[in-house]
Amino acid sequence: VQLQACGGGLVQAGGSLRLSCAASGRTFSSYVMGWFRQDSGKEREFVAAITWSTGSTYYADSVKGRFTISRDNAKNTVYLQMNSLRPEDTAVYYCTLDNGVFRISTREATYDYWGQGTLVTVSS
Repeated sequence: VQLQACGGGLVQAGGSLRLSCAASGRTFSSYVMGWFRQDSGKEREFVAAITWSTGSTYYADSVKGRFTISRDNAKNTVYLQMNSLRPEDTAVYYCTLDNGVFRISTREATYDYWGQGTLVTVSS
């Protein structure tokens, strides 16, 4: 499985960005796609995830109400709509996929595949 993420950039605080991640290759009928982020000097942290079969979602408390994760089954693509961005949202955002599961995990170690990362910078 390959993951190709894009959509990062520079935005002012209060602005919006949309990240996308296209998956290619063999996946099971049930899997989870999500986003983690990592700022310099910090550990990678869970942001949001979605179950591919049912569309159930889960968010980190820090982004709840501001970020929305969604999927396009036909395009095998997951999106992260980020609104009301804050300087503390600045990080490299990684798309990830947990294959063969139907339950969302927030643990980095459970995810099988990772995209290359896309940088989001929010200026104050």
